[in-house]
Amino acid sequence: MKQTNSLVKTNEPMWKRIWQNNHLRFMLFGVVIGLLPWLSDAGLMKSSTLSYIGNVLIYAVAALGLNLLLGYSGLISLGTAGFMGLGSYIAAYVAKDMELGFWVATLLAILIPTLIGILIGLVSLRIAGIYLAIATLCVSEILLKTFEQLDTFTGGMQGKTTAYPTLFQNPLTRNGTYLLLVVALILVMMLTHNLVNGQMGRALHAMRGSEVAAQAMGVNLLKYRLIAFSLATAYAALAGALYVFFIKFSYPSVWNLNLSLYILAAVVIGGFRSIYGTVLGAFVVWAIPDLVLKNLPVIGEINGLAYIFNGILIILVVMFAPGGIGGLWPKILRLKDKLLGKNKQDKEPKEAGDAV
Repeated sequence: MKQTNSLVKTNEPMWKRIWQNNHLRFMLFGVVIGLLPWLSDAGLMKSSTLSYIGNVLIYAVAALGLNLLLGYSGLISLGTAGFMGLGSYIAAYVAKDMELGFWVATLLAILIPTLIGILIGLVSLRIAGIYLAIATLCVSEILLKTFEQLDTFTGGMQGKTTAYPTLFQNPLTRNGTYLLLVVALILVMMLTHNLVNGQMGRALHAMRGSEVAAQAMGVNLLKYRLIAFSLATAYAALAGALYVFFIKFSYPSVWNLNLSLYILAAVVIGGFRSIYGTVLGAFVVWAIPDLVLKNLPVIGEINGLAYIFNGILIILVVMFAPGGIGGLWPKILRLKDKLLGKNKQDKEPKEAGDAV
Protein backbone atom coordinates (compact mmCIF):
# COMPACT_ATOMS: atom_id res chain seq x y z
CA MET A 1 0.00 0.00 0.00
CA LYS A 2 2.84 2.41 0.83
CA GLN A 3 4.48 1.64 -2.50
CA THR A 4 1.23 2.51 -4.31
CA ASN A 5 0.94 5.84 -2.47
CA SER A 6 4.52 6.76 -3.33
CA LEU A 7 3.89 5.95 -6.98
CA VAL A 8 0.80 8.15 -6.97
CA LYS A 9 2.77 11.04 -5.50
CA THR A 10 5.58 10.55 -8.01
CA ASN A 11 3.17 10.49 -10.94
CA GLU A 12 1.50 13.77 -9.93
CA PRO A 13 1.72 16.52 -12.56
CA MET A 14 4.63 18.93 -12.24
CA TRP A 15 2.36 21.96 -11.80
CA LYS A 16 0.60 20.27 -8.91
CA ARG A 17 3.85 19.46 -7.13
CA ILE A 18 5.00 23.04 -7.63
CA TRP A 19 1.68 24.37 -6.36
CA GLN A 20 2.04 22.31 -3.19
CA ASN A 21 5.27 24.18 -2.36
CA ASN A 22 4.23 27.08 -0.12
CA HIS A 23 7.25 29.25 -0.90
CA LEU A 24 6.72 28.90 -4.63
CA ARG A 25 3.09 29.92 -4.15
CA PHE A 26 4.22 33.01 -2.26
CA MET A 27 6.60 33.90 -5.08
CA LEU A 28 3.91 33.33 -7.69
CA PHE A 29 1.63 35.63 -5.74
CA GLY A 30 4.42 38.22 -5.69
CA VAL A 31 4.86 37.96 -9.45
CA VAL A 32 1.14 38.54 -10.01
CA ILE A 33 0.89 41.68 -7.87
CA GLY A 34 4.30 42.80 -9.14
CA LEU A 35 2.90 43.11 -12.67
CA LEU A 36 0.49 45.89 -11.70
CA PRO A 37 2.91 48.79 -12.45
CA TRP A 38 3.08 47.65 -16.08
CA LEU A 39 -0.72 47.70 -16.25
CA SER A 40 -0.62 51.25 -14.95
CA ASP A 41 2.01 52.30 -17.48
CA ALA A 42 -0.01 50.69 -20.27
CA GLY A 43 -3.09 52.70 -19.29
CA LEU A 44 -5.03 49.58 -18.27
CA MET A 45 -5.20 50.73 -14.66
CA LYS A 46 -5.41 54.16 -13.04
CA SER A 47 -2.27 55.53 -11.47
CA SER A 48 -4.14 56.15 -8.22
CA THR A 49 -5.13 52.48 -8.09
CA LEU A 50 -1.47 51.48 -7.85
CA SER A 51 -1.09 53.82 -4.87
CA TYR A 52 -4.05 52.19 -3.14
CA ILE A 53 -2.63 48.71 -3.76
CA GLY A 54 0.74 49.88 -2.44
CA ASN A 55 -0.97 51.00 0.77
CA VAL A 56 -2.65 47.61 1.02
CA LEU A 57 0.73 45.85 0.82
CA ILE A 58 2.15 48.10 3.54
CA TYR A 59 -0.74 47.61 5.92
CA ALA A 60 -0.75 43.87 5.18
CA VAL A 61 2.77 43.66 6.61
CA ALA A 62 1.60 45.29 9.85
CA ALA A 63 -1.54 43.12 9.92
CA LEU A 64 0.56 39.96 9.60
CA GLY A 65 2.46 41.04 12.70
CA LEU A 66 -0.76 41.62 14.62
CA ASN A 67 -2.11 38.26 13.43
CA LEU A 68 1.07 36.61 14.65
CA LEU A 69 0.47 38.21 18.04
CA LEU A 70 -3.30 37.91 18.34
CA GLY A 71 -4.13 34.95 16.14
CA TYR A 72 -1.32 32.61 17.14
CA SER A 73 -0.42 33.61 20.70
CA GLY A 74 -3.74 35.11 21.86
CA LEU A 75 -2.19 38.43 22.95
CA ILE A 76 -3.86 41.66 21.84
CA SER A 77 -2.29 45.01 21.01
CA LEU A 78 -3.82 48.34 20.06
CA GLY A 79 -0.46 50.03 19.60
CA THR A 80 0.25 48.96 16.02
CA ALA A 81 -0.27 52.46 14.60
CA GLY A 82 2.12 54.01 17.11
CA PHE A 83 4.92 51.60 16.22
CA MET A 84 4.28 52.13 12.52
CA GLY A 85 4.61 55.87 13.07
CA LEU A 86 7.80 55.47 15.07
CA GLY A 87 9.30 53.32 12.32
CA SER A 88 8.33 55.86 9.66
CA TYR A 89 9.87 58.83 11.50
CA ILE A 90 13.08 56.99 12.31
CA ALA A 91 13.43 55.88 8.69
CA ALA A 92 12.79 59.40 7.36
CA TYR A 93 15.14 61.03 9.87
CA VAL A 94 18.01 58.61 9.29
CA ALA A 95 17.62 58.61 5.49
CA LYS A 96 17.07 62.35 4.98
CA ASP A 97 18.64 64.21 7.93
CA MET A 98 21.51 61.83 8.69
CA GLU A 99 21.90 60.72 5.04
CA LEU A 100 22.76 57.14 5.97
CA GLY A 101 20.81 55.49 3.19
CA PHE A 102 17.84 53.18 2.89
CA TRP A 103 19.31 50.04 4.44
CA VAL A 104 20.60 51.71 7.62
CA ALA A 105 17.40 53.72 7.94
CA THR A 106 15.21 50.64 7.63
CA LEU A 107 17.36 48.61 10.02
CA LEU A 108 17.24 51.28 12.73
CA ALA A 109 13.54 51.83 12.08
CA ILE A 110 12.99 48.15 12.92
CA LEU A 111 15.44 47.73 15.81
CA ILE A 112 14.46 50.69 17.97
CA PRO A 113 10.70 50.00 18.06
CA THR A 114 11.43 46.29 18.56
CA LEU A 115 13.24 47.10 21.81
CA ILE A 116 10.10 48.88 23.01
CA GLY A 117 8.08 45.84 21.94
CA ILE A 118 10.27 43.63 24.12
CA LEU A 119 9.57 45.89 27.11
CA ILE A 120 5.85 45.57 26.45
CA GLY A 121 6.33 41.82 26.31
CA LEU A 122 7.75 41.98 29.83
CA VAL A 123 4.73 43.98 30.97
CA SER A 124 2.40 41.40 29.39
CA LEU A 125 3.50 38.87 32.01
CA ARG A 126 1.65 40.94 34.61
CA ILE A 127 -1.50 41.85 32.65
CA ALA A 128 -3.58 40.25 29.92
CA GLY A 129 -6.79 40.64 27.95
CA ILE A 130 -8.40 44.07 27.86
CA TYR A 131 -5.83 45.47 30.30
CA LEU A 132 -3.02 44.57 27.93
CA ALA A 133 -4.92 46.20 25.08
CA ILE A 134 -5.31 49.39 27.12
CA ALA A 135 -1.60 49.35 28.05
CA THR A 136 -0.54 49.08 24.41
CA LEU A 137 -3.03 51.80 23.50
CA CYS A 138 -1.44 54.08 26.12
CA VAL A 139 2.00 53.46 24.60
CA SER A 140 0.61 54.30 21.17
CA GLU A 141 -0.97 57.55 22.46
CA ILE A 142 2.30 58.53 24.13
CA LEU A 143 4.09 58.01 20.83
CA LEU A 144 1.41 60.03 19.01
CA LYS A 145 1.89 63.00 21.36
CA THR A 146 5.64 62.66 20.91
CA PHE A 147 5.20 62.85 17.14
CA GLU A 148 3.20 66.07 17.56
CA GLN A 149 5.56 67.81 19.99
CA LEU A 150 9.08 66.67 19.06
CA ASP A 151 9.57 69.09 16.17
CA THR A 152 13.31 68.52 15.72
CA PHE A 153 12.77 64.83 15.06
CA THR A 154 9.31 64.54 13.53
CA GLY A 155 8.62 68.01 12.14
CA GLY A 156 5.66 68.36 14.49
CA MET A 157 2.24 68.88 12.97
CA GLN A 158 3.84 69.72 9.62
CA GLY A 159 5.11 66.17 9.37
CA LYS A 160 8.29 64.65 7.98
CA THR A 161 9.06 64.23 4.31
CA THR A 162 11.55 62.07 2.47
CA ALA A 163 12.20 60.76 -1.04
CA TYR A 164 11.96 57.43 -2.79
CA PRO A 165 14.77 55.15 -1.59
CA THR A 166 18.08 54.64 -3.36
CA LEU A 167 19.21 51.03 -3.73
CA PHE A 168 22.77 50.23 -4.79
CA GLN A 169 23.26 53.86 -5.88
CA ASN A 170 20.17 53.70 -8.11
CA PRO A 171 17.28 56.03 -7.13
CA LEU A 172 13.96 54.23 -7.34
CA THR A 173 10.85 55.59 -9.00
CA ARG A 174 7.33 55.03 -7.71
CA ASN A 175 7.07 51.77 -9.65
CA GLY A 176 10.43 50.61 -8.34
CA THR A 177 9.40 51.42 -4.77
CA TYR A 178 6.17 49.51 -5.33
CA LEU A 179 8.17 46.44 -6.36
CA LEU A 180 10.19 46.89 -3.18
CA LEU A 181 6.93 46.70 -1.23
CA VAL A 182 6.03 43.49 -3.06
CA VAL A 183 9.39 41.89 -2.20
CA ALA A 184 9.08 42.96 1.44
CA LEU A 185 5.56 41.53 1.74
CA ILE A 186 6.51 38.19 0.16
CA LEU A 187 9.54 37.85 2.45
CA VAL A 188 7.37 38.63 5.48
CA MET A 189 4.80 36.05 4.35
CA MET A 190 7.53 33.42 3.96
CA LEU A 191 9.02 34.28 7.34
CA THR A 192 5.62 34.10 9.02
CA HIS A 193 4.88 30.73 7.40
CA ASN A 194 8.21 29.30 8.58
CA LEU A 195 7.71 30.61 12.12
CA VAL A 196 4.17 29.38 12.66
CA ASN A 197 4.87 25.95 11.17
CA GLY A 198 7.86 25.30 13.40
CA GLN A 199 8.54 24.94 17.10
CA MET A 200 7.62 28.55 17.75
CA GLY A 201 4.22 28.13 16.13
CA ARG A 202 3.44 25.10 18.29
CA ALA A 203 4.49 27.00 21.41
CA LEU A 204 2.38 30.04 20.54
CA HIS A 205 -0.60 27.83 19.75
CA ALA A 206 -0.24 26.12 23.13
CA MET A 207 -0.09 29.52 24.84
CA ARG A 208 -3.22 30.62 23.06
CA GLY A 209 -5.11 27.53 24.17
CA SER A 210 -4.04 27.51 27.82
CA GLU A 211 -1.00 29.12 29.40
CA VAL A 212 -1.13 26.68 32.32
CA ALA A 213 -1.13 23.70 29.97
CA ALA A 214 1.61 25.30 27.89
CA GLN A 215 3.81 25.69 30.96
CA ALA A 216 3.11 22.07 31.91
CA MET A 217 4.39 21.05 28.46
CA GLY A 218 7.59 23.02 29.04
CA VAL A 219 6.77 26.18 27.07
CA ASN A 220 8.70 29.18 28.38
CA LEU A 221 6.02 31.89 28.54
CA LEU A 222 8.51 34.74 29.01
CA LYS A 223 10.55 33.70 26.00
CA TYR A 224 7.66 33.29 23.59
CA ARG A 225 5.76 36.36 24.78
CA LEU A 226 8.85 38.44 24.16
CA ILE A 227 9.30 36.86 20.74
CA ALA A 228 5.65 37.44 19.81
CA PHE A 229 5.67 41.09 20.85
CA SER A 230 9.05 41.81 19.30
CA LEU A 231 8.01 40.25 15.97
CA ALA A 232 4.67 42.10 15.90
CA THR A 233 6.47 45.37 16.66
CA ALA A 234 9.17 44.69 14.06
CA TYR A 235 6.52 44.01 11.39
CA ALA A 236 4.71 47.25 12.29
CA ALA A 237 7.95 49.26 12.26
CA LEU A 238 8.93 47.79 8.89
CA ALA A 239 5.51 48.73 7.54
CA GLY A 240 6.01 52.27 8.82
CA ALA A 241 9.39 52.56 7.12
CA LEU A 242 7.95 51.25 3.85
CA TYR A 243 5.08 53.72 4.18
CA VAL A 244 7.30 56.78 4.45
CA PHE A 245 9.47 55.66 1.51
CA PHE A 246 6.44 54.99 -0.69
CA ILE A 247 4.15 57.88 0.32
CA LYS A 248 7.14 60.18 0.98
CA PHE A 249 5.64 61.88 4.04
CA SER A 250 4.55 61.07 7.58
CA TYR A 251 2.03 63.11 9.57
CA PRO A 252 1.08 62.55 13.23
CA SER A 253 -2.60 62.41 12.34
CA VAL A 254 -2.01 59.22 10.35
CA TRP A 255 -0.82 57.19 13.35
CA ASN A 256 -3.93 57.27 15.52
CA LEU A 257 -6.23 54.73 17.15
CA ASN A 258 -8.38 54.45 14.02
CA LEU A 259 -5.46 52.96 12.10
CA SER A 260 -4.86 50.36 14.82
CA LEU A 261 -8.53 49.43 14.69
CA TYR A 262 -8.44 49.19 10.89
CA ILE A 263 -5.48 46.82 11.12
CA LEU A 264 -7.36 44.78 13.70
CA ALA A 265 -10.36 44.75 11.35
CA ALA A 266 -8.15 43.42 8.54
CA VAL A 267 -7.05 40.53 10.76
CA VAL A 268 -10.63 39.72 11.84
CA ILE A 269 -12.03 39.94 8.32
CA GLY A 270 -9.15 38.00 6.78
CA GLY A 271 -9.11 35.33 9.46
CA PHE A 272 -6.93 34.49 12.44
CA ARG A 273 -3.89 32.34 11.64
CA SER A 274 -4.35 32.86 7.89
CA ILE A 275 -1.50 34.48 5.94
CA TYR A 276 -3.31 34.92 2.63
CA GLY A 277 -6.48 35.81 4.52
CA THR A 278 -4.69 38.66 6.29
CA VAL A 279 -3.51 40.12 2.99
CA LEU A 280 -7.02 39.74 1.58
CA GLY A 281 -8.44 41.38 4.70
CA ALA A 282 -6.12 44.36 4.19
CA PHE A 283 -7.37 44.63 0.61
CA VAL A 284 -10.98 44.57 1.78
CA VAL A 285 -10.41 47.24 4.45
CA TRP A 286 -8.28 49.71 2.47
CA ALA A 287 -8.99 49.07 -1.20
CA ILE A 288 -12.65 48.08 -1.48
CA PRO A 289 -14.10 51.31 0.01
CA ASP A 290 -12.01 53.61 -2.23
CA LEU A 291 -11.76 51.56 -5.40
CA VAL A 292 -15.22 49.97 -5.49
CA LEU A 293 -17.78 51.40 -3.10
CA LYS A 294 -17.00 55.07 -3.75
CA ASN A 295 -17.62 54.48 -7.46
CA LEU A 296 -21.09 53.02 -6.94
CA PRO A 297 -24.05 55.26 -7.85
CA VAL A 298 -25.68 55.69 -4.43
CA ILE A 299 -23.10 54.60 -1.87
CA GLY A 300 -20.33 56.68 -3.42
CA GLU A 301 -22.42 59.86 -3.31
CA ILE A 302 -22.94 59.72 0.47
CA ASN A 303 -19.84 60.93 2.30
CA GLY A 304 -18.42 58.32 4.69
CA LEU A 305 -20.94 55.61 3.81
CA ALA A 306 -18.32 53.52 2.04
CA TYR A 307 -16.30 53.21 5.25
CA ILE A 308 -19.31 52.00 7.23
CA PHE A 309 -18.95 48.92 5.03
CA ASN A 310 -15.95 47.81 7.10
CA GLY A 311 -17.93 47.79 10.33
CA ILE A 312 -20.84 45.95 8.76
CA LEU A 313 -18.48 43.40 7.22
CA ILE A 314 -16.83 42.72 10.57
CA ILE A 315 -20.24 42.05 12.11
CA LEU A 316 -21.15 39.70 9.26
CA VAL A 317 -17.84 37.85 9.51
CA VAL A 318 -18.16 37.39 13.27
CA MET A 319 -21.74 36.14 12.89
CA PHE A 320 -21.48 33.87 9.86
CA ALA A 321 -17.77 33.20 9.22
CA PRO A 322 -15.83 33.28 12.51
CA GLY A 323 -12.77 31.98 10.71
CA GLY A 324 -12.73 35.03 8.44
CA ILE A 325 -12.44 35.08 4.67
CA GLY A 326 -9.31 32.96 4.84
CA GLY A 327 -11.24 30.27 6.70
CA LEU A 328 -13.68 29.86 3.83
CA TRP A 329 -11.09 28.37 1.47
CA PRO A 330 -10.50 25.15 3.47
CA LYS A 331 -14.27 24.69 3.64
CA ILE A 332 -14.49 25.04 -0.12
CA LEU A 333 -11.70 22.47 -0.57
CA ARG A 334 -13.42 20.04 1.82
CA LEU A 335 -16.67 20.46 -0.09
CA LYS A 336 -14.83 19.78 -3.35
CA ASP A 337 -13.17 16.68 -1.90
CA LYS A 338 -16.50 15.48 -0.59
CA LEU A 339 -18.14 15.85 -3.99
CA LEU A 340 -15.21 14.22 -5.77
CA GLY A 341 -15.14 11.49 -3.16
CA LYS A 342 -18.74 10.58 -3.97
CA ASN A 343 -17.92 10.41 -7.66
CA LYS A 344 -14.90 8.26 -6.91
CA GLN A 345 -16.99 5.86 -4.84
CA ASP A 346 -19.41 5.53 -7.74
CA LYS A 347 -16.55 4.49 -10.02
CA GLU A 348 -14.82 2.10 -7.60
CA PRO A 349 -16.99 -1.04 -8.29
CA LYS A 350 -16.38 -0.70 -12.01
CA GLU A 351 -12.64 -0.20 -11.51
CA ALA A 352 -12.50 -3.20 -9.18
CA GLY A 353 -14.17 -5.39 -11.75
CA ASP A 354 -11.74 -4.28 -14.41
CA ALA A 355 -8.83 -5.08 -12.12
CA VAL A 356 -10.12 -8.58 -11.56
